[in-house]
Parts: sequence; structure tokens; C-alpha cells
Amino acid sequence: MAIKATIFKVDLQIADIDRNYYCNHPITIARHPSETNERMMMRLLVFALHADETLLFANGLSAGDEPDLWKKDLTGNIQFWIDVGMPDEKLIKKASGRAERVFVYTYGGRIADMWWEQCHKKLESIDNLTVINLPQKDSLAIAQQAQRNMRLNCTIQDGQVWLTDQENSIFITPVIMM
Repeated sequence: MAIKATIFKVDLQIADIDRNYYCNHPITIARHPSETNERMMMRLLVFALHADETLLFANGLSAGDEPDLWKKDLTGNIQFWIDVGMPDEKLIKKASGRAERVFVYTYGGRIADMWWEQCHKKLESIDNLTVINLPQKDSLAIAQQAQRNMRLNCTIQDGQVWLTDQENSIFITPVIMM
């Protein structure tokens, strides 16, 4: 029998001062059986960074040809293709042809650095690609916030992020790699 996904309920309040976006998002997020709390919380953080009424969690790990999140217009064209982790450069190139903008959010410290060293030259010709690294201390800290029922406040200002639950406040500075 296959192991089922674990369901998390999140009340995510976002105050994105950079984009003038203020909204409350009740989210149900499924953590794939092979996914860690760190990766799931990274997906949630990335959602907050790009939050919009049309931004959706895609099948990600469950479907190799889909991102973790995407935003489509009313005609079905992909506006944002967002991956979390270290996707294969062939998938990134394919995504850049399908979407207006492609975002890759890496995390994991030295492993993410090694991935970037290997593939950045192959990716630098992609004009619609943005690669952002989140420091390992931050991704590990937000992983500690994972609970089956969460109430999170996310404030974004000047490219910096404060992610707060009832007990902890984590300050995150994403690093733009490309």
C-alpha cells in the first residue's frame, strides 16, 4: 500500500510592502511522503514571496514535468513557473520556453552551492530565469515552524522576509544568484 501525503492547514497572512500586496491566504498544503518539512516550508515561503490570487501549488514532486508553483493567465498560458530545490537544467530550459518567467529557489547550503557551480554557465543565456538562494540556517529554522495547523505572518520589505508564528520570528534574506 502506498504512503499517502500528509495534509497541513495554514493560515498565511502576507504583508508584502515591496509589491503593495496585503492578503490572508487559507492554504491546504500536502507534504509528499518523500518530502521533508524543510522543503514543504520552503514551498510555503516561496508562495508568500509571489502570492497572488492566481498562484497555485502544482503537482511538483508528483509530476516530473510540473513546477512546485505556477501562475497561469485566463487562457492557460504560464506566467510564472516556480521550482524549489535544484532542478535539472534541461527542465529549467524547457520551462523557460513554456513560461513568461521562471524562478528557481535553492536551499541546502553547500549542496545548493555545488549545484549552482555545475549549472550556472548552462543557464546564464536564459533571459527569463531568476535563481534565488535561501541560506541554510533560514531554511532549517522555518522547517522548525512546521505543524499540522499553522498560523503564519509573513512581512516582506526591501527584499527581506520576516516569517512569524506564535512563538518564533525568523528573519530571511534571499540571495539573488541570477
